[in-house]
Amino acid sequence: MVEKWDKVESKQLADYRIFKSRQDTRRSPRTGEVHTFFVLESPDWMNVVPLTPQGNVVFIHQFRHGSESIMMEIPGGLVDQDEAPAETARRELLEETGYAADKIVLIGTVSPNPAFLDNTCFTYLALGARKVQEPELEASEDIVVEEVPLEKVAGLIRNGRITHSLVVAAFYHLERYEEVNGKP
Repeated sequence: MVEKWDKVESKQLADYRIFKSRQDTRRSPRTGEVHTFFVLESPDWMNVVPLTPQGNVVFIHQFRHGSESIMMEIPGGLVDQDEAPAETARRELLEETGYAADKIVLIGTVSPNPAFLDNTCFTYLALGARKVQEPELEASEDIVVEEVPLEKVAGLIRNGRITHSLVVAAFYHLERYEEVNGKP
């Protein structure tokens, strides 16, 4: 059976706006040897699958600096320290798309990359999403909004148009939600 590794030492290395880096020294319970690991401490994330009454998903398109490409995604962002993830979902949906929802439902969580990240990504379903205002973008955001029929999403994932792993995971959670609750 795999056992938890004891932490021998931990020290902060750097503090960036969206994450901190830390070096942990841990002892292997199997060999007793000490090893060094690097961890990115990040606030939890959240994403939201906005579904309109007509059965469309509200997507956003934006340039991502890590991949240096324009990605097709769903709204999302960092959970503020003083805010519940569901409230972040409502806020980010409104800010990034100008849409509001009748109901926000948690449909799943994932650990984005537990090898070196310490956070959780919450996925919400926004039912009854409808445009109520223009998006309120930050100066560092350029976003275009597009509605796509839900039945076309699997094809967009299959053909490589949607490649963001957390977006793919969100639609997996939506499928599981639909298995239990029926189509929204």
